[in-house]
Amino acid sequence: MAKIILNGTIVRYPVGGLVQWWLGWIVGLKQLGHEVFFIEKSEWENDCYDLSRRIMTSDCKYGVNYIAKLFKKYGLDNNWCFIDNANRHYGLSEQQLNKLFSTSDLYLDLEWSDWEQGSENVPVRVFVDGEPGWFQFKLMNMINSGVELPKYDHYFTDGLNIGNADCSIPLAGLEWKKALVPVLIDDYYDRPVNLNSKLGFTSVMNWQSHKRVEFGGKSYGQKDIEFKKFISLPSLVDQKMELAVSGSNVPGQLLKDNKWTVKNADDITITVESYREYIAESRGEFCVAKNVFVETQCGWIGERAGYYMQSGRPVICQETGFSKHIPCGEGLFAINNVTEAAAAIEEINSNYEKHSAWSRDIVREYFDAKKVLKKMLSQMGV
Repeated sequence: MAKIILNGTIVRYPVGGLVQWWLGWIVGLKQLGHEVFFIEKSEWENDCYDLSRRIMTSDCKYGVNYIAKLFKKYGLDNNWCFIDNANRHYGLSEQQLNKLFSTSDLYLDLEWSDWEQGSENVPVRVFVDGEPGWFQFKLMNMINSGVELPKYDHYFTDGLNIGNADCSIPLAGLEWKKALVPVLIDDYYDRPVNLNSKLGFTSVMNWQSHKRVEFGGKSYGQKDIEFKKFISLPSLVDQKMELAVSGSNVPGQLLKDNKWTVKNADDITITVESYREYIAESRGEFCVAKNVFVETQCGWIGERAGYYMQSGRPVICQETGFSKHIPCGEGLFAINNVTEAAAAIEEINSNYEKHSAWSRDIVREYFDAKKVLKKMLSQMGV
């Protein structure tokens, strides 16, 4: 089995939904029998989110304590390293980290953060893109500005349509392999569905998670743009609709005026367990995609949909072209407008138990971390 290093973000932003995303990679690779290490470093001042105080800070204490407890739970006590803004090492020491780079088989970069401290010594270097469109536009802007890009042996993206004629995303001179984000299949989500859920259809989202990106004279934005198309949905259905939302410029009163129940996503995602519980108590997911995903028809669908479906909660997701790769209409619905969203809710509620079962079938067939990661590793030659 291989010794694998993942570069990412947990200490700097330790919220349940993002951490669950990372666990799909880390624990999924461990389940396949590989030795997995997670590394992370501060990139600027005040880049650590202290969820207990709701502030950005250079003090990494909250995140370091978080990752130490998290990794111990999964038997990875000594398999992580964080370097803070003052170059202090937590977890693995500097000496241990240098040794790790010299003895590892695979370096997985999920942050486009070229690690200057030895990653070039790892035999296989792989970049994984989780922001299709937004990321390739940034690369093209860098290339057009004369910036030399870091070199990797393989490039992966969860933009399943990238390279196809109906997708407007440039390749930036790279060969992009396609892969869904891995979803952990575990017993927690196998419990019976609560048919009397009081939450209704829910969504956990960031209103504006990135700045706009400009390319080719066009501006691409985030979920705030797309949500406007669906803001009237609660008025069209006999169904409670709840939004757990964080980020800047959230129009809380406007959402409430349109009959959305609004909660603070930070309260929902304070731990992985609270995030999981929220999903498990929901009736289903209604998901709006980022504007850049919709405009480019990149084929993105998030792992959160996978965790809803694993819980037996049907998913309604704004179409980004993913329906060309995953069957829709039973347990998973791809919708383009508010009328289609209302019809999907009506269909699910009319035959809920079957859609619940179908949703679990979909996640096990297409999103299972062990299947996704095994295929990816094979393509890397690992």
